Amino acid sequence: MDTRTATAELGWISFPANGWEEVSGYDENLNTIRTYQVCNVFEPSQNNWLLTTYIDRRAAQRIYVEIRFTVRDCASIPSVLGSCKETFNLYYLETDRTVSEGVKGVEYWANAPFLKVDTIAADESFSQVDFGGRLMKVNTEVRSFGPLSKGRGFHLAFQDLGACMSLLAVRVFYKKCPSVVQNFAFFPETLTGAESTSLVIARGSCIPNAEEVDVPIKLYCNGDGEWMVPIGSCSCKAGYEPDNGNVCRESVRETEEYHIGKEGRKEGRNHGGGNTMEGSKDQGWEESRREGKKFINERGEEEGKDGMMEGRK
Repeated sequence: MDTRTATAELGWISFPANGWEEVSGYDENLNTIRTYQVCNVFEPSQNNWLLTTYIDRRAAQRIYVEIRFTVRDCASIPSVLGSCKETFNLYYLETDRTVSEGVKGVEYWANAPFLKVDTIAADESFSQVDFGGRLMKVNTEVRSFGPLSKGRGFHLAFQDLGACMSLLAVRVFYKKCPSVVQNFAFFPETLTGAESTSLVIARGSCIPNAEEVDVPIKLYCNGDGEWMVPIGSCSCKAGYEPDNGNVCRESVRETEEYHIGKEGRKEGRNHGGGNTMEGSKDQGWEESRREGKKFINERGEEEGKDGMMEGRK
């Protein structure tokens, strides 16, 4: 959830009807925003509730809420009651389903199992002079709560006990460690733990063309969404070498040797052993041819002698 850029109605549930009111307003940069405001400081015993829409926690165990708000300085309000406040309370309600619009009875709000996150005070409050001069003293506070485990989501609730204030924006988020490749191992995106001090173990797997060297391969994701304490590692397999930090590519030397060997075998077939064999065959054939010719000539001479002998006879 992030209402900072919302321009349509938020549609949150308020109780009682004369408590929190949704209005259009402007932020300090004069951007149109949707806000909720309450200012019943002249009436005692205020107990005004505001319930957000349902928020899916997406398996997160710890949730963070950033609140931007303004508060009127009680001392600057003439004839204000002593019950005027400059604080408000933040609660949450774990649930599997959204709270219906029809939940407006006093009994529900008195007995709903809200869990308190904190009482939030303003670092700066504005006076009538500031308001008249359009000077906005905006406060930004961040709170977290958890562990969440009882439902798929939750509602946030704001309780006013007599302040004059405006909720300018509410941003709800969780923290995670992004997917990363470290020591030639891949680690998936990992959500932070239930507490801000929790360390969540993420198991790693070797990248392509790499193999385990030290096991187990793991990283720890801390509460701020940062990786720390690497354990174990992978390294490039034989025939591969590191490239650009965490990539294993085929070794240049291996590639060159492979191509040289391949070309050498081709050259051998074209100019080496193959030619020698052919040369041997040609040489042998020529020698055989010459020997045969000699044999034929010798036979011819002998046969000629016999014929001549016959002729003489």
